[in-house]
Formats: sequence, structure tokens, C-alpha cells
Amino acid sequence: MSLEQKITSDLKEAMKAKDQAKLRSIRAIKAAILLMKTDGTGQEITEEKEIKLIQKLVKQRKESLDIYEKQGRDDLAAVEKEEIQVLEKYLPAQMDEAALTDYLKSVVDKLGASSMADMGKIMGVASKELAGKADGKAISTIVKQLLSS
Repeated sequence: MSLEQKITSDLKEAMKAKDQAKLRSIRAIKAAILLMKTDGTGQEITEEKEIKLIQKLVKQRKESLDIYEKQGRDDLAAVEKEEIQVLEKYLPAQMDEAALTDYLKSVVDKLGASSMADMGKIMGVASKELAGKADGKAISTIVKQLLSS
């Protein structure tokens, strides 16, 4: 079942259950898919593109959540948290920090990286192989730690 079919099915369920958080989140995904389909490029929507799309939506909500928490807007922060939880269900399982660190150590060793100048190479390989499995910010932070030690 493609993401679009799953979204349509889940949207119907959320409507029946009157689950507002789920409805908002699913509608956001549906709108983003529609925009991607009609962007004029004529490219097929692959599973990789779907994952990137959902990651982008999650990232936007995390940024908003951060702003709302800094401004003390707990009411708006709660809405963002709910939507993040729903959106993350459509992403592949995320790697935990220990597994991510182990993987990145092996990439550093494989590429023979020794300084921060090699960070671009490592990020390129890691981001491509870990698409959807780890957050880019987390990858970047761990790579910096590995290269600075």
C-alpha cells in the first residue's frame, strides 16, 4: 500500500473517530503530497521522496514547537507535539543514539576521515544511507563529536 493510499484510509478513520490531532496531521501530509504531484516536474513520487516529505513536515513542527516553548505558549506547543507524534508514525523506525554512533564510527573509519575538513564526505554518505532512519541534526552532532576527539 502506498503512502497516499494509507493516508486516505487513515484520514477516513480519523474522521470517524473525530480525532482532531490526527486529522490535522494527515491533512498536512495529503496537502504536501498533492503539492508534490502538481509541482510541474512530472517526476514519480518514490518512497524515498515520501519519507523526505514527512521528515520535512516533522522538522517544521519541531521548529515551531521550539519557538512556542521559548515564548511560553504551552497551548500551541501541545498542538505541535500531537502532530509530531502522528507524523512520526509514517516514518521508518529511527535509530537510537548508540546504533547511530556505531554506524558513523564505521563510516569515519571506512573513509579514513580524521579532521573536520572530512565532515562533508561523511555527511554525504551517512545522509544517503540513513535517509529516514536518523535525523540530519543528530547525524551532524555525532559526526562533529567523532571528528573533534
